[in-house]
Amino acid sequence: MSSKLPQNQKKSKPKSSLVLGLILIFIAVVFIFKTYYPVAKAEVVYRLQPQKSLAPENIIPIDPEFSLLIPKIKANSPVIKNVSATDPKIYQPALSRGVAHASGSATPDKIGNVFIFAHSATNWYQASDYNAVFYLLNKLEIGDNITLYYQNKPYTYSVSQKKIVLPDEVDYMKSSSQNQLTLMTCWPPGTTLKRLIIIAH
Repeated sequence: MSSKLPQNQKKSKPKSSLVLGLILIFIAVVFIFKTYYPVAKAEVVYRLQPQKSLAPENIIPIDPEFSLLIPKIKANSPVIKNVSATDPKIYQPALSRGVAHASGSATPDKIGNVFIFAHSATNWYQASDYNAVFYLLNKLEIGDNITLYYQNKPYTYSVSQKKIVLPDEVDYMKSSSQNQLTLMTCWPPGTTLKRLIIIAH
């Protein structure tokens, strides 16, 4: 008795494997594109712009009630106020609309530490241009200006520190007796391995 399969059955198995392989490759390409396109776009725009920083007074804030302007990297983002920095269910939706002001931290009109963050997205479909803006924080150097607009008034800070820390290092979140601004994002882009911290006064 012959155990040979009919010719059409022999061909169908490799063909279906090929189709499945192509589908998986397509999904992987879409995943990579959705994750890194905003970052790549922000990097290209940064490299093509004139390297001379724009004057903050020439930039119209996207929301004069609460906005973050970083002329060097052409950041002009709304700031979502009083967002939990520890609950992804709260901060991920906020980060799709802007960068987040940590609940419990100071506001620019008061003495203290204004803490603003934009995490790397935990899921590829949650990536946004606002996260990409913060991926460019590594371009900032000591002395660069950052302006917060709060209740229609500008508050300009000068970068005084730039550092990369481990996730469990949280001293930079503490209150301050000075007018301090702290910006934080995950680092390297697309990971949660470390944190990039910018401190300005």
